[in-house]
Amino acid sequence: MLKDFDLLGKTGYDLVTGFKGVVTCVSYDLYGCIQVILSPGIDKDGKAQEGRWFDTKRIQIINDQLVMPIPDFRPEVKQVIGSAEKPEGRL
Repeated sequence: MLKDFDLLGKTGYDLVTGFKGVVTCVSYDLYGCIQVILSPGIDKDGKAQEGRWFDTKRIQIINDQLVMPIPDFRPEVKQVIGSAEKPEGRL
């Protein structure tokens, strides 16, 4: 699972379609499928282009340099897991 988080913020492309962009989201579903969104950025007119979902197995990273710092998600996870109290509004 941690290796999938390492994709965040890196530039890659889909091996099948050639679609290129920055990995901006990683998703895990109930059936074991792990996907990422590749966000291509802006077009020649300065409009944001829509990202697309791809299976991680189809993604080739072409630039390991991060486009921005990645948030540290772990402290929040530890706090929720280690808490003896039930969060309000949740079952």
